[in-house]
Amino acid sequence: MIKRIQQRFALSNKGAKDFCKGVFWTTLLDIALMLPAVFTFFFLEDYLRPILDPSASVANSLCYYSIVALIFMVAMFIIGFVQYRSTFNTIYEESANRRISLAEKLRKLPLAFFGEKNLSDLTSTIMDDCTDLEHTFSHAVPQLFASVISVILIAIGMFFFNWQLSLALFWVVPIAGIVVWIARKKIYQDFKENYQDKRAVTEHIQEGIDTIQEIKSYNQESDYLEKLDSKLRQYEKTQTKGELLTGIFLNGAQSLLKLGLASVIIVGATLLATGAVDLFTYLIFMIIGSRIYAPISEVMNNLAVLVYLDVRINRMKEMEALTIQQGQTEFAPDGYNIEFRNVDFSYESGKEILKNVSFTARQGEITALVGPSGSGKSTAAKLAARFWDIQAGKIYLGRQDISMIDPETLLQHYSVVFQDVVLFNASIIDNIRIGKRDATDEKVMLAARLAQCDEFVSKMPQGYQTIIGENGETLSGVERQRISIARALLKDAPIVLLDEATASLDVENETKIQAGISALVRDKTVLIIAHRMRTVANADRIIVLDNGRVAENGSPAELKKQNSIFSRMVNRQMMKL
Repeated sequence: MIKRIQQRFALSNKGAKDFCKGVFWTTLLDIALMLPAVFTFFFLEDYLRPILDPSASVANSLCYYSIVALIFMVAMFIIGFVQYRSTFNTIYEESANRRISLAEKLRKLPLAFFGEKNLSDLTSTIMDDCTDLEHTFSHAVPQLFASVISVILIAIGMFFFNWQLSLALFWVVPIAGIVVWIARKKIYQDFKENYQDKRAVTEHIQEGIDTIQEIKSYNQESDYLEKLDSKLRQYEKTQTKGELLTGIFLNGAQSLLKLGLASVIIVGATLLATGAVDLFTYLIFMIIGSRIYAPISEVMNNLAVLVYLDVRINRMKEMEALTIQQGQTEFAPDGYNIEFRNVDFSYESGKEILKNVSFTARQGEITALVGPSGSGKSTAAKLAARFWDIQAGKIYLGRQDISMIDPETLLQHYSVVFQDVVLFNASIIDNIRIGKRDATDEKVMLAARLAQCDEFVSKMPQGYQTIIGENGETLSGVERQRISIARALLKDAPIVLLDEATASLDVENETKIQAGISALVRDKTVLIIAHRMRTVANADRIIVLDNGRVAENGSPAELKKQNSIFSRMVNRQMMKL
């Protein structure tokens, strides 16, 4: 039972158990809300019967009924209080756990997943979808199940009490339910279209924010806004269509329910006239009839909400079904040589990036990956750190297959400096300390000096405590790159990956950055990706990639002597100088 609820609603084991408790207490509350009708029935029967039958007497005093009323009120309050805690509080806890679980899932996914997904899509899943699930589960789903259960229990009791009036009261319920059930598939399809259109609007807005510079530079504001208006109109259209369809079917089903009370009035009056029922029975069915349709209407509304919820639940299930990267958390390599052995890799089926690639980057040496754009240099470097998983072949670190090592454990042995530096809206010292969270200020300062950061930090108003804005917006490209190198220096990992770390710099600034890099790579296993030949001039080994294959492999001096791709690249760049 718990497993089925988990799978149906994408809940944790604890969430499924809490959900069952919430349904139980909500059912109890629905039944408790019928207590006023029960109280009214017995009170009227006791006090009106002597009026109709002079020989009868009042069985209980007003004091008795006052005490009973007070007990009923206290019972309803206690049940309502427990019901609130067992639904709202536990659902909010489950929602928090769901967000954490999704974040953990994303953290363990290969980077290929993020290359295929839009940032706004992931953000909407974690925030908007979780919020919708949280609201629906706290306000609708337990109430739906509880309403169904309480209505069934009350209906059974009433059929035992008087089957004719009960039949008159409940005959409309299955018909109204059939109407809603028939509409369910169409409502789901409309909700799904609306969900996709909403995502399209969100993604377009996110794209506009990310590319605002290009949009303004090329006078594309009108085109961008026109496309946004089109997406908004489509979203509005599907939203209106969905709401209209849902309203037609739900209001139609609820209108059918009203016929039940009319049936009770007519059938009850007939039975009263023939003496088949007494006045009190007739009155109690009238009172219950006016109350019983409220939870049934709630069921109708919540069925539509559940259909809406299914779109979000299916999205959560898709996320949970994604394959994560796993492996051993204990890792003791035999040295830090990186070996590629017959490696094949593609981002998508049919488009191979690397084909049968084999080479070794040795500890204590600088190995440079060079080649034309799109040859697979950056891909190979990222595969060495298991940012993606390969399709064929093996990659070894210290004679151990990295596919068997947990990525987080593996990355403890890597320092990575990319061309595109990511900084946080925090102080300079905190941005550098990301390399090693428990590092002292002295060690951070030392890494910063080695990375030539003192030169620009000393000019800032608060020095290393200066807040640098979102992604370091107050810094130049050179300054941002130096902070990135300082991070890597602070981490002091035995393997260093440098992916076009100086590609965007002029010669003067590249020379300054190289001083920091020289300190970073000393006695490490170093893998450098570069287009500039002067960057790899001091490398111990050059691996030339061309069309995803290893075209050349040797020292710079060896390759320069050959009429090779590397020698031609060197000559072309020398001619430009």
